[in-house]
Amino acid sequence: QLSEDVERVSENPTDEREGEMEVEEDASSIILPDSELGTSAPSLRFSKTCLKNVFSVILLFVYLLLMAVAVFLVYQTISDFREKLKHPVMSVSYKEVSLYDAPGIAFYPGKAQLLSCNHHYYDHIPPLINPGQPGVIECTTQRINYTDPFTNQTMKYALVVRGPRDVKKKEVVFLQFHLNGTDQDFSAIDYLLFSSFQEFLNSPEKAAFMKDCESSYSSWKFSGGFRTWVKMSLVKTKEEDGSETVEFKQETSVVTYIDQTTKPRSDQLFFVVFEWKDPFIQTVQDIITANPWNTIALLCGIFLALFKAADFAKLSVKWMIKIRKRHLKRKSQVMNHIN
Repeated sequence: QLSEDVERVSENPTDEREGEMEVEEDASSIILPDSELGTSAPSLRFSKTCLKNVFSVILLFVYLLLMAVAVFLVYQTISDFREKLKHPVMSVSYKEVSLYDAPGIAFYPGKAQLLSCNHHYYDHIPPLINPGQPGVIECTTQRINYTDPFTNQTMKYALVVRGPRDVKKKEVVFLQFHLNGTDQDFSAIDYLLFSSFQEFLNSPEKAAFMKDCESSYSSWKFSGGFRTWVKMSLVKTKEEDGSETVEFKQETSVVTYIDQTTKPRSDQLFFVVFEWKDPFIQTVQDIITANPWNTIALLCGIFLALFKAADFAKLSVKWMIKIRKRHLKRKSQVMNHIN
């Protein structure tokens, strides 16, 4: 029987092969469960990839938001810089000195006569022995006539006196004027202050110098019958073109003069004291708080952050596209394997 079976197989080899192929096809057509094919690992990998993609999208939006904030900061920085250039800030600084450049005091007494002028120290002014009578004139004075700078027709008479200089010793200048009657209701003498008496002495055209001073400085008054105490302070202002202007600020206090004479007086007496308020010279200037180097450094940092954020966003997009392609490729491989 064995020999007969062998002879039958040898006679029909094609039938046996066809049977084997049918068995293999039947085996391949059997659908195995997921646990047997190992599909749990790809699903787990898919969930991790999905989480990574979601996280990458969120991070990309965060960096886009940071880029928008950076763009806004660039716009705001440039706008602030332009505003600061248009609106400089006033800066006030104080410089302490022991000696001032002696100012000039220009009086316009009219018909009044200068009786005495003295320099005193430490705020000690001795009482007048003979008020209303000519006394000692210790001050450096100059008398000058010039035309009014505003009308160019009226002649003006000015008495220029050197002001106090030593601020540590509290140097004061005390002047006494006398006016023999007046037809006005208010009896007063005009005066103005200018920055340097020495500059006035060195000027070749003193009349032109006084016209310029009257055009540039303010004038004040002191009344008859009182002792007027003037405390001066100096303010220097630096202009945008680099020039410097000087202005005086003053505090005035009026002290009543007690007339010891028994007979009534028909004339007018004027008493005035000039003193420096403090040893500080006030300097005022406009400064631009916008620093171009700080602005450039800030803009460079912002642009660097923008480029870094754009580079990261580009890499994130490329990485997500690569992960997506890899996921589709794995999915097609699994489907082909199942098929």
